[in-house]
Formats: sequence, structure tokens, C-alpha cells
Amino acid sequence: MKYKIFVDGQEGTTGLKIHDYLSKISDIEVLHIEPEKRKDAAARRALLNEADVVFLCLPDAASKEAVSMVSNPNTKVIDASTAFRTHPEWTYGLPELHKKQRKQIQHSSRVAVPGCHATGYILAIQPLVAEGIIAKDYPASCYSLTGYSGGGKKLIAEYENSGKEQLSAPRPYALHLNHKHLPEMKFYSGLDAAPTFTPIVGNYYQGDAVTVPLSPRMFTKKATVKDIQELLASHYADERFIRVMPYDSAANLEEGFFNLMQCNHTNRLDLFVFGHEEGISLVSRFDNLGKGASGAAIQNMNLMLGFDEGTGLE
Repeated sequence: MKYKIFVDGQEGTTGLKIHDYLSKISDIEVLHIEPEKRKDAAARRALLNEADVVFLCLPDAASKEAVSMVSNPNTKVIDASTAFRTHPEWTYGLPELHKKQRKQIQHSSRVAVPGCHATGYILAIQPLVAEGIIAKDYPASCYSLTGYSGGGKKLIAEYENSGKEQLSAPRPYALHLNHKHLPEMKFYSGLDAAPTFTPIVGNYYQGDAVTVPLSPRMFTKKATVKDIQELLASHYADERFIRVMPYDSAANLEEGFFNLMQCNHTNRLDLFVFGHEEGISLVSRFDNLGKGASGAAIQNMNLMLGFDEGTGLE
């Protein structure tokens, strides 16, 4: 049996990358909409209801509209927007969140793909909260350095075509602490509040590193930096797409510098623990277009259709 797949929003950065992944998978048939009919509601509705799986790569409002068009009870929807990530009727598409999450995704017909920054933050801190090392009222913070492809076509064009001198330097944004990933970062971390979060976009295409600084003196249980590394390594030991790197700072760096592009073009997330008895840094490294977006979407599709989880990703 060939499953029919439709990508609504196929011309965007995430949609194009999903198509790239789909091209490597057999046992599927990709449905296409003619460019001139992309805004034709009747044409979209027909494809949305013909497909076994629909990927929505649209702005929030357009995703909600697309979901309202789906009347076929057998159509499974995977949404890449922020519209449904904390919605009670949708499953959060982060299989590694906890032991039950993968099964929930497998049996769900509505899955929301996590945000890239949220993925890095949650996978780093949630196990420490679950273990009771970090209290639920811990005042968390994090910052993220990411490539400009995460901003979509408009930002890509600005970086690649405008020639503005200020784009050569990293640029913090969302400084009013209103980033759209904050609700899910709070909801799935296990903490009572969202972190104080500073995203930063750099003058390079793809690659993300989310850094979470921790103060051991505020832990509810005594834990050294090596204890934290060992806890995370044990927690993710069976996860094929997450690698917790050995606690060996020199081996993880290149002449003292961190290479945040090393997971590019993969669905892998590497988790690092740096620091000493007075301060610890957790760093999640991944591809904002892979595990941070399109790769995660394909991983969820594989689970929902009963495929091997790495189909098209490895």
C-alpha cells in the first residue's frame, strides 16, 4: 500500500525540505498542487482530504484554516506552525520528551511539530526537572544562536541579497521576551514558568545551538557537572537521534571554540555539558531545518504510519 502525502505550503523553506526527505522514501505517493491553485480553497480542500498524511507548513492562521478544511476522519495532520503546540487535542511531536510520548504520537491523528529553540531547551532541561535536581520554580534562562534559514524566505532573501553591513554581526531579537516558542518551552519543560530567552540570528544559513546556563547552588539535590552529564546520557541512552557527548570539554571544542554546524543535514541533536562546581552550561546542537523542523516532521510521520523511525532520515 502506498500512502498519499500532501504538503500544504510546499514552496516554503520547511515544505521544500520535507519534499527532499520524502523523495528518499518508498511506499508513498506525494500529491502536488499546481502553483496557480495554491490559494484555491477547493483545490486545497480536495488534496487535504485525499491524503493519508498532510504536512502544514503555513503561518498559524493559515494552518488553522487548513485544519478546518479536513473532513476525512482518516487524514492525519502534522502541523509545523505554532498554532497547536500546546492545544489539548493535539500531540506534541517530540518523541524523546518522555517514555509515553512516542506511543502517543503513533496513535495520534493530529501532531504539532516542536519549535526549533523549544526542542533544544526542553530536551536539555526536562530530564533534570523530572529527576528533581531542578525545582519547578527554578528561574531558568537560555539563549540560542541560529542560522537565518529559520526566518523563512523573507529573512533568507534579506541576508543573501541586501548587502546590509549590520547583517554581518549576530543579531539578538524578541527582546521584549515574547518569542512564539515560549508557551511550549514552559508547558513541556516541567517548570512553572517560561525561561528568560534570547534568540540570536547569525550570518550563516543553518545550524542551531541552544545554551541553558545552570547554577548548582540552586539545585534541590547535590549534583556535579559530571553527574548531570551521566544523568542525561542515561536518560537518552536508547534514543537514536540524540547523542549526549562525553564530559570532556577539550574534545568537544575546536581550539577552544564550539562548532554549532556539525549536526547540519541530519536529524541528530547533540547534547553537551560544560562547566564546574559553580556553574554549568547545557548546550543542544542541531540543524534548525532538520531536528528543528522538517526532520522532526518526517520522524513523526514515520511513527504515525508505522515506518521505521529513521526512514528517509538516515
